[in-house]
Amino acid sequence: MSMTTDVQTPDALRPTAPAQSRPGHKARIRLGFSAFVKDRFVPVAVVVLVIVVIWYAFTMVLNAPFERDQAARAGTTLTTAELVERTMSQKRPVLPAPHQVAEEIWNTTALKNITSKRSLVYHGWITLSSTLLGFVMGTALGIGLAVLIVHSTVLDKSLMPWIIASQTVPILAIAPMIIVVLNAIGLSGLVPKALISAYLSFFPVAVGMVKGLRSPDPMLRDLMRTYNASQAQIFWKLRWPSSVPFLFTSMKVAVAISLVGAIVGELPTGAVAGLGARLLTGSYYGQTIQIWSALITAAVLAAVLVSLVDLAARIVRHRMGMRP
Repeated sequence: MSMTTDVQTPDALRPTAPAQSRPGHKARIRLGFSAFVKDRFVPVAVVVLVIVVIWYAFTMVLNAPFERDQAARAGTTLTTAELVERTMSQKRPVLPAPHQVAEEIWNTTALKNITSKRSLVYHGWITLSSTLLGFVMGTALGIGLAVLIVHSTVLDKSLMPWIIASQTVPILAIAPMIIVVLNAIGLSGLVPKALISAYLSFFPVAVGMVKGLRSPDPMLRDLMRTYNASQAQIFWKLRWPSSVPFLFTSMKVAVAISLVGAIVGELPTGAVAGLGARLLTGSYYGQTIQIWSALITAAVLAAVLVSLVDLAARIVRHRMGMRP
C-alpha cells in the first residue's frame, strides 16, 4: 500500500503573478504634460480668450462715439464694418484693441535695442531690479519679525498690531514722503523704490510665517522637550520645516506686490526709466497704447516672478520629501 504525503511548497518558491509594470520615463513625461495641459493650460487659455473677446467688445463701444462724431462732421455715414475697423485702428483710442497693444509690445521689445530708452526691456529691467531688491529685503524682514513674534509673547502683543496697522496707510500717500526723506539724506535711485517694495512685501511674509511657525502640533513640541531639545533645535527641526509651505505661499503674494511697490515708487519721483515712467509719459501725452503696453508688461512680469517662486517651492518641497 502506497502512502502519499502533502508537501507544502514554500511561498518563496511558488510562482507569482507578474507584477504590474511601472510606467517608463517617457510615459511619466507624457502623463505629466497631459495633466499640465488639462489642469493648468486649458483653464488659463479659456479665461484669456474670454477676456480678449470682452476687451474687443469694449474697444468698439468706447471708441465708436469719436468715429461717429468725425463722420458727422465730415457729412458721411459709416457702415458697421467701417465703424468696427476704425475703432480698432485709432492712433489715440480711449481703449486700445488687444492687437494694438500686442504690436506696441513687439515693437518696443523685439525691434528695439535693449539699451534704448524706448525699449520695454530696458524699462522692465529698471523696475525688476527694484522689485527683486525690495522683495529680498521684505522677505528677510518678514521672517525676522515672525521669529521674534513667535518666541516672545510681549512682541506678539505689542508688535503684531503695529505690523497690521502699517498696511492701512495708503502707499500712494507714504511713497512721496519716503522719497523726499531719503533724497534729503543722499539716497536716491534704486534704494528708495526698493524700500517701498519692501514696505509692501514684508507684511504677507510676516503674517504667513507666524502662522507657519505656529503650525506644528503642540504634542510634537512637547515630545521634543521630553527629549531635552533646545529652543534652537525645536526651531530648526520642527518649526522651520513646518513653515516652509506657508513661507512660499506668502512669497508668491509678496513678489507680486513688490512689483506694484516698485512701480508706485517711480510715480512721485518723475522717473525717466522704469515701467512707472512709461505710464507717466503715456498719461502726459495721451498715449493710451503705451500705457496699456506697460500695464500688460507689468502683469506678465508679475506672472513670471510668481511662477519662479512656485517652481522654487516645488523643488524645495520635493527635496524635503513633501507632496508637491
